[in-house]
Amino acid sequence: MEFSTQTTASLHQLKTAALAIGIFADGALSPAAETIDRASNGAVSAALKTEFKGKAGSHLALHNLPGVSAVRVILVGLGNQESYTAATHAKAEQAFAKYCVGANLSEGTSTLAAIDCPDSSLRARARSAACAAGVSVYRYSATLSKDKEKDGAPKLKKFTVWIPRTQATQVQNGLREGRAIANGMNLTRELGDLPPNVCTPTYLGATAKKLAKEFKSLKAEVLNAKQIEALKMGSFLSVARGSYEPPAFIVLRHTPATGKPASKGDKAPIVLVGKGITFDAGGISLKPAANMDEMKYDMCGAASVLGTLRAVAELELGREVIGLIPACENLPSGRANKPGDVVTSMSGQTIEILNTDAEGRLVLCDALTYAERFKPAAVIDIATLTGACVVALGHVNTGLFSKSDELADSLLKAGREANDTAWRMPLEDAYQEQLHSNFADMANIGGMPGGSVTAACFLSRFTKNYPWAHLDIAGTAWRSGKDKGASGRPVPLLVHYLLAQAG
Repeated sequence: MEFSTQTTASLHQLKTAALAIGIFADGALSPAAETIDRASNGAVSAALKTEFKGKAGSHLALHNLPGVSAVRVILVGLGNQESYTAATHAKAEQAFAKYCVGANLSEGTSTLAAIDCPDSSLRARARSAACAAGVSVYRYSATLSKDKEKDGAPKLKKFTVWIPRTQATQVQNGLREGRAIANGMNLTRELGDLPPNVCTPTYLGATAKKLAKEFKSLKAEVLNAKQIEALKMGSFLSVARGSYEPPAFIVLRHTPATGKPASKGDKAPIVLVGKGITFDAGGISLKPAANMDEMKYDMCGAASVLGTLRAVAELELGREVIGLIPACENLPSGRANKPGDVVTSMSGQTIEILNTDAEGRLVLCDALTYAERFKPAAVIDIATLTGACVVALGHVNTGLFSKSDELADSLLKAGREANDTAWRMPLEDAYQEQLHSNFADMANIGGMPGGSVTAACFLSRFTKNYPWAHLDIAGTAWRSGKDKGASGRPVPLLVHYLLAQAG
């Protein structure tokens, strides 16, 4: 999609298929709305008296207003003026972008970013606008027939943000960032939405290599089963053993163009670790058949790492970022893990497997140990790890676990700025006792109480040599029901965090 700025002072003379102007719930007009109202002899004010109340995220299309060159003027609700926030602005941009796609328009112009907002900059609002537009055109089509693929394909190709002329540079930077985030989210969504017979560990590895060909800053390495075995990743391989689909350990590394990988005196890299279970049947601890199809989304952690690295490379981020993805399937077979098995992780710690459906932590723990070799500034793992997190937080917030207040606060702030929020969960040592085993250093589950917390406690045992955070995205990575599909979260949170870390 093409993004641009428009700085004409004569807004009513701007020719566009759709022009978005903001309206507050108390009837107050944004400066752009006032301009259009005057040019149209009060047509906007008249609509407010009879048809439109300015509810946040609502919209009304007015066609062919007198004195206005835009084909359509879209009134977009901003809610109450005193409580207008960056989140409300993002919701308004999403409503306008959704309208443009639904009306089958090829282009649209938004004035919404120009509206002052107490908790965001113009650059951030432009970023939000571009992200909303970029995400709105995503349509899954990879496994549709050609006719179905063409059906309803969005035509929106150009999105313009109108702002005062003196602020064009801020907006252009924001649009660039928003476009990269949207592209990363859309890659994440497509990988999640692909069927599990297509999006296999091998496919994820091929995707990493494809990204490395597209972006010069990226280098991809995909380790096979023998190489994984040579690393003594016994925990990861124990999960992979149940499937005939070969596992892959993917390393995707972004190195800034201005230098080589971090060395003495440079900033240490930030490592992202994504759970890559491309289908999770639960293994011998088999899941119920209902909704098992959604277990293709168990690799959304891996998908978000690939999407984030794509955005990082597009932005040419001046900070080294490394993505690690342990990818395999979790299936029942004569070779699969059994409840009661004991396996040895790469760290040398032994694990009693009490439930084979708690496999995500078994593949992540070896990747977290592998991350030590990079002497990282921080490690963040992203995983659809526990149903318990969905029970705790629903589908609004991602669960955030960390013993580092500095890292946790940075991620929480990034989530708020990106409108991709997280909520910090407890990680006290008192929960560790639930992982006691009579036959190994630890068990892989701690029982029903605090299930998402004990899962994080398990992972924490492999992260003692660096600052670490765990993002449980089981409730936020995809939507169920009629609108089933991957969400692209937490790519916005991660990219905002990395932008801040790169300065």
